Amino acid sequence: MPLKSVLFDMDGVIVDTEPLHRKAYFKMFDEFGINVSEELFTSFIGKTTLSVCQELITRFNLNNTPQELTDKKRRNFKYLFDTDPDFNLIPGVRNLIENYHQHDVKMILASSASMNTINWVFERFDLEKYFAGKISGADLKQSKPHPEIFELAAGISGEEKNNCIVIEDSTNGIQAAYAADIFCVAYKSEHSKNQKYDKAQKIISDYSEIHYETSTEWFK
Repeated sequence: MPLKSVLFDMDGVIVDTEPLHRKAYFKMFDEFGINVSEELFTSFIGKTTLSVCQELITRFNLNNTPQELTDKKRRNFKYLFDTDPDFNLIPGVRNLIENYHQHDVKMILASSASMNTINWVFERFDLEKYFAGKISGADLKQSKPHPEIFELAAGISGEEKNNCIVIEDSTNGIQAAYAADIFCVAYKSEHSKNQKYDKAQKIISDYSEIHYETSTEWFK
């Protein structure tokens, strides 16, 4: 069962946009006068912005549309994306991507983020040349933890699911990979707090642990 395709989440896996999203969300919460607890916010991780905003409108009985909340949050995020000096790739992920590319492993980006955000990241860090396909939240009928995103990504890769792995960092994403019946590597970092890894087949904290050369040891 050789490794032929890797399905990457983006936020918290390729780039650390989670702190930017957090700041953008909480600024939006303040702007609409809603009080979101840490527990509730944690449950949003891995979901599309639109689905989060729909949930907020229902939960807090807001008179705004989901798109109004979504637009405000995305404007906040873009400002932070352009101005935050600490925004960078996750340590070790460029080496991992280059390693897979050298061994002809197909890589698909499977993210709940908007395609605008994905393209901003790919342009800023010159990642386009490595990936065979990209999926955004707009391509999906269902949000994680539904398996649709990874079933679609595996289909785009053209490989059998048992030759694919998912790299995820969130409870919702790991559950989506599990539901899709695809081997899941959970990346556990200082940024992925309060997430559950019990449905992942492998848990790592350093990307050197899953370079292609090691795959025969853990991907069976």
